[in-house]
Amino acid sequence: MRASVLSLAFLAAGLLSACAPAAPDRGGIHDPYEPVNRRVHAFNRGLDAHIVKPLGGGLSGGQDGGGIGGHAVQALGNFGSNLGQPGRVVNHLLQGRPGPAARGTLRFLVNTTVGLAGFLDPAASDFALPEEDTDFGQTLARWGVGEGAYLELPLVGPSTGRDALGRVVDLAIDPMRGWLNRDQYLIGMGARLASKAGERGRFGDSVDSILHESADSYAQTRLIWLQHRRHELGEEGEYIDPYAE
Repeated sequence: MRASVLSLAFLAAGLLSACAPAAPDRGGIHDPYEPVNRRVHAFNRGLDAHIVKPLGGGLSGGQDGGGIGGHAVQALGNFGSNLGQPGRVVNHLLQGRPGPAARGTLRFLVNTTVGLAGFLDPAASDFALPEEDTDFGQTLARWGVGEGAYLELPLVGPSTGRDALGRVVDLAIDPMRGWLNRDQYLIGMGARLASKAGERGRFGDSVDSILHESADSYAQTRLIWLQHRRHELGEEGEYIDPYAE
């Protein structure tokens, strides 16, 4: 099953690389689906205003993230991150990076045992094993697949063609899907979502300034997200937004 998924991923990656129109230049913004993306952005913006923002403020314990709520969200975030660690190890291996894969495996073992199923993070605090994040979108980038068109996905937010494919494959190859039953896996997914909502509360001012207070929140979100993602992948260039004033 997993081999079939990876085979499909290789095929899809090849099609994505071959068929996606090229961006205008390195660092440019390729957004041929802007009208649809803007409608999805409006939906996500409304969802944030009416659900995510109020929920995040309650979960985080305030802007400083302190109090019982903040500590609880931190523990949930640790738990959800620990469940995602085996998937990150798989991606490190697919990228040909055995060092981060070995450290990620040790981090998972330490936090699962000493860290009480991952609610605590002694791997980082006591063993100098911080999280080394990665995903299948980064794996595709390492294989030479271009980022493709900019996309805004419902509920998920900003993405690209490459990263959208990566999200699907990450779910399919996640080892935890085979190690946990359905209910346990859904609990882990719920913990990750609660952690994301808590982060929204802690960084509320920054998010509000971009999403709800800027003159064109879509263009601003697109530019900032692409800058950050390209920096993560080492694909920095001169960022030119043809839609910015």
